[in-house]
Amino acid sequence: MKRLTNYWNGSWLLSIILFVGILAGCSDETTGGNSDNGAGENSSGAEEPFEIEIFATTFSTNPPGNDSPVVQALEEYTNTKLTFNWAPNSNIDDKFNITLASGDLPHILYVPSKTPSFISAARDGAFWELEPYLADYENLSQANEMILDNTRIDGKIYGIYRQRSLGRNGIVYRQDWLDNLGMDVPETIDDFYEMLWAFTYEDPNGTGVDDTYGTVISKYEGPWNIMQTWFGVPNKWGEIDGELVPDFKTAEYREALKFFKKIYDEGLVNEDFAVMDTTEWTKPLENGEVGVFVDVLDAGERARAKIEEQYPDNPDPIRLLGSVEGPYGHRALPTSGYSGMLAIPKSKVKTEEELRRVLTFLDQLNDEEVQILAGNGIEGRHYEIVDGEYHSFTADNEGLLAEYESLNQIMMFIPVDKVLAATPNELKQLEAQILEDNIEIVVPNPAEALISEVYSKQGQQLDTIISDARIQYIVGQIDETGLDEAIELWEKSGGNELVAEMNELYKEAQANRN
Repeated sequence: MKRLTNYWNGSWLLSIILFVGILAGCSDETTGGNSDNGAGENSSGAEEPFEIEIFATTFSTNPPGNDSPVVQALEEYTNTKLTFNWAPNSNIDDKFNITLASGDLPHILYVPSKTPSFISAARDGAFWELEPYLADYENLSQANEMILDNTRIDGKIYGIYRQRSLGRNGIVYRQDWLDNLGMDVPETIDDFYEMLWAFTYEDPNGTGVDDTYGTVISKYEGPWNIMQTWFGVPNKWGEIDGELVPDFKTAEYREALKFFKKIYDEGLVNEDFAVMDTTEWTKPLENGEVGVFVDVLDAGERARAKIEEQYPDNPDPIRLLGSVEGPYGHRALPTSGYSGMLAIPKSKVKTEEELRRVLTFLDQLNDEEVQILAGNGIEGRHYEIVDGEYHSFTADNEGLLAEYESLNQIMMFIPVDKVLAATPNELKQLEAQILEDNIEIVVPNPAEALISEVYSKQGQQLDTIISDARIQYIVGQIDETGLDEAIELWEKSGGNELVAEMNELYKEAQANRN
């Protein structure tokens, strides 16, 4: 494995320059048409750095600027001059729409999702269609076909996805509480219910006080969607007798709702789930108030670390499950396989020559050396390798961390994530295994790539009708009749038109594939 091995004594920059010199000399043998990428040459014949402006999201209040040594190292490796326009993730959708509407677009635009505004702009020809070029690039050519399909607009690729695991969803639970109660790991939905009950009413932490409960859910609906999948509910849309049907129109959906209402009525889930802010969501698990957390599996390690901080003598309380068995066996709700895309606007990148230069840069971002730069920083300054083990210097140094922390938001991890990490503990090893196992049981959404005009205009209203009805049913504000009335309202508010359009699109897509 090659690494940019640099100690902060001035020699690191020289090493990178020498490396880039070698890289430039071999450019005709590398990917993406590097021999003719639109950059000019200086008087010595060396290729001038290609200027690239990037709109990206950040979770940090202090993202890296051009004075960051990591950004400078990235520029040296890719022979570019980079300008970052960082947008806080807390309001990324608004920032994206404002930027898109302004017409003043960068070379690379982070797209948070297939929003109506992005779909409309892509259809109007505002972005380069990328699929014809991907095969020319060593890393980009290895993009996952299923994930690419999930990003398509009218069958075309307008952005390079930022890869995330398809099988990321699952169950985080307190194994030490199960051990205290002498209970086995749950295997079925009924076992899962018994665990929630015991964690609520059988004193799993041994304090003799009524201070625990089963599971915590916030106003984010993900946990309900994950759990209903165990019952056989489709992933948003199901195919029945060749026709697409919304998930909430299936018998399995009603069975899942009855289960949700039961755990709510019995106090096994927090009463305020419908209004709990997502920023507060993980705290009950981390503080030892709750024993089960249904969401992404990587939440387990974060919770384990928080619990260990408070209880150093209990360093290994958390375990994970991909799913529990329901009437149709093991099923897991997948992610879309990506979190946002990197699109290339035609207003900024005007020629195919310039496009290929930008694609060369995006391809290089997937090189192992660059992934390590963006994810770990510079060896000797931000981390060290001792006896083959990775050790970070940034855990207690926010200034060092800020030099690279947000750069992972432009990483695509195609074909795989190559960022350095400490030797995984037992929990992280378990997580990696479940992520792999879940791929075999994820339930695809047959309509994932379909773009509906009805939904683009009325989707938010339609979704709200159903999500509100689900909450109202769980908390007892409506019964089965009220649920039927909500679905009827959905149908009259554009739902029937949506179903008809989706089925037409689905049949067209199947015909095109054949």
